[in-house]
Amino acid sequence: MRHSQIYERSVWDGVLTPMCDEMTRRDRSVLPPSFYERDTLIVARELLGQRLVRIVDGARVVGRIVEVEAYRGTDDLASHAARGRTPRNAVMFGPPGHAYVYFTYGMHYCLNVVTEPLGIPAAVLIRAIEPVEGIEVMRLGRPGRRDEELTNGPAKLCQALQIDRLFNGVALVPEARLFIEEGEVVSDGQIATSPRIGVRGDELALTRPWRFFIRGNPFVSRMKDRRRTR
Repeated sequence: MRHSQIYERSVWDGVLTPMCDEMTRRDRSVLPPSFYERDTLIVARELLGQRLVRIVDGARVVGRIVEVEAYRGTDDLASHAARGRTPRNAVMFGPPGHAYVYFTYGMHYCLNVVTEPLGIPAAVLIRAIEPVEGIEVMRLGRPGRRDEELTNGPAKLCQALQIDRLFNGVALVPEARLFIEEGEVVSDGQIATSPRIGVRGDELALTRPWRFFIRGNPFVSRMKDRRRTR
């Protein structure tokens, strides 16, 4: 699948301003299910630079994806799917290109996109985005925070974009008011990898370099020296 190469100035040049005009906005395509129906690691890497879009009261709230984590199969002990199919993780086993939103710590939501063909439990966690449009709405979702702290973590971006469990299982299409559209191409040299943050499991789960992020981007989440269960 070929994707448009749309290059833009980063919003992080000292001032947060919208990056697109009306012509650029019309030129963008929503990522189709076929984009997600591939190997999870490929999808994770190619999600970097794409644009997560949430429609709030008719307004576009958009962030460039700058950090993700891949979770694949029942043998990945860091994944929810390692427990087998349950009511909580059933969306992971479903068709690709759907949102998997789960609740954690009794207070936070996290957004994943389902990958791989139907029946293979896999998803990519959207860990951080760089604000592009609708930053005023993001500020309302996270009042009192500095702009660079609005969306630099999976729970933070869900607060800023008003994403909750109501979106669990929905197809990522404009009609759902939550989707991902084509952004810019990120070169291999701009991408770094690391083990996933805060996971628990066997040695393989702890060391797989399945976290992908854009080097030097100030909206990438901060590493924490602790482990948690997804």
